[in-house]
Amino acid sequence: MTSESSALELRGVTRAFGGHRAVDDVSFRVEPGTITGLIGPNGAGKTTVFNLIAGALRPSAGRIALGGRRLDGRPPHLVLRAGVARTFQIPRPFAAMTVLENVMLAGQDQVGECFWTNWLRPAAVAAGERALRGRARELVEFVGLGALVGAPARVLSGGQRKLLEIARALMTAPRLLLLDEPAAGVNPTLMETIAERIVALNRTGVTVLLIEHRLELVMRLCRPVLVMAGGRLLAEGDPDTVRADPRVIEAYVGVGPRHGPPHPPAAQGAPAEPWRPSGSVGA
Repeated sequence: MTSESSALELRGVTRAFGGHRAVDDVSFRVEPGTITGLIGPNGAGKTTVFNLIAGALRPSAGRIALGGRRLDGRPPHLVLRAGVARTFQIPRPFAAMTVLENVMLAGQDQVGECFWTNWLRPAAVAAGERALRGRARELVEFVGLGALVGAPARVLSGGQRKLLEIARALMTAPRLLLLDEPAAGVNPTLMETIAERIVALNRTGVTVLLIEHRLELVMRLCRPVLVMAGGRLLAEGDPDTVRADPRVIEAYVGVGPRHGPPHPPAAQGAPAEPWRPSGSVGA
């Protein structure tokens, strides 16, 4: 697969709500195989960008493409079929269904979805159901929820629901995964697990675009980092370059660069430390 075949590209994307431009002439490219970070203060337009990519909103202007194929204007289910899956800031699983059943629901193109197939090809439907259940169980294990596979989703903690959300998204076999604040409100132990799973799934070839307010996590995980403020793309580059950019500093703390960056800089001349899994969950 060439880089062009799965690159995400936004060109001049704008989304206006009345007279307010929540996203204003934003252009960037997410290279395949990367974990790209999208950061910025509240109200910067980050989630609106995700909604535009995923088809929940239509851009007022501009172009969004994955592998050269237009996504803008497509409804969410067709964007999903094109290879883009997403998670949400607040996971909402089906509380009474088990963890396994929640993941199974995300399976695509099931044989049993056709009413008459259940009567005319029951063996094929049963085989498809077994395959679906097996794949869902693999993903539940992958995100570290194997011990809760038969438990109702209502018993999961906030962090565990984030992991369940990732498993459901992966059930669609995406080329590009949009993660909206996967570590928000999560305790440090589960944050480490989530981070390690992101690295592990990226190693399988899934490209990740990540919104996250925990800057330390972004600076470790992401290469490159994109910064938005006021609906515009403010800066992009490697973590050291971004966190030393005076425009980024001002966007976060609202004052000039003399007050220091939003994240402690690395020692002069030293690169940012790359993310390394702690080993609590195997890759």
